[in-house]
Amino acid sequence: MTTASAAIPAPSPSAPSARRRAALGLTGKAVDQRITELQRGYLADRPDAVATLARLRRGVGQPAAAVPELWGMTAAESIHQAHADGELSSEQAERAEEATHIALSLWSLHQQSHRNQRMHVRYGPELGAAVRRLMPPGELDEPIRKRFVRAATATTPTMLAQRLREIVVLLRREAVALDYGLLADQLYQWQQRPGGPEQVRRSWGRSFHIRPKPANTQSNLGPSGDTNPDDLASGADTTGADGTDDLDTTTSKDDTL
Repeated sequence: MTTASAAIPAPSPSAPSARRRAALGLTGKAVDQRITELQRGYLADRPDAVATLARLRRGVGQPAAAVPELWGMTAAESIHQAHADGELSSEQAERAEEATHIALSLWSLHQQSHRNQRMHVRYGPELGAAVRRLMPPGELDEPIRKRFVRAATATTPTMLAQRLREIVVLLRREAVALDYGLLADQLYQWQQRPGGPEQVRRSWGRSFHIRPKPANTQSNLGPSGDTNPDDLASGADTTGADGTDDLDTTTSKDDTL
């Protein structure tokens, strides 16, 4: 059987350069693949993808078991197959299911109304680095910093998801992307006791304290449209900021399906 550490990459002990990041674990890979598929369809304005994102947003801040209407829409299939094949224990499968649910639902909120930009970018900013990009260079925005601290000190997965939702709304407004595969692996690790939350907080805090490099959207996009890891250090931001989304999450046309 795979151990818990094998299902999630450990945070890098050094600066979170994209080239030094560990490979995604089972949870992160499942989320990365599922979001990549949905994101491609959403940006192409495919009705099925638009409808799926609207449904996924209904799961934001709720436990995975509380929204059975999302069965088959998340990345849980590969998780449960791994459990059936003996690669994950029951406890590991439950943690992975919760992590994929939180990551997918948060991304669906993050991507909302962004029809020309990807809010999930492999090798994109880690959570702490993304939050820092919401602040003026060389300054700390205290209200945003407090939201980040609140998320880091959450004590249950549901509380963490609810507090991350507040941050994701801010990231959506400023069009700052995240690496949701990495976030999913960290959400998996966060649920591991003892020591999981501390390791994730350490990684988030480390990336928050590293000074962002200037964005270069022309050189950072490879031929496939994915971010080139060689052009990213410390999770450099590869998106622009349009500030067109409101801070609230009122219904848009995406939620009418």
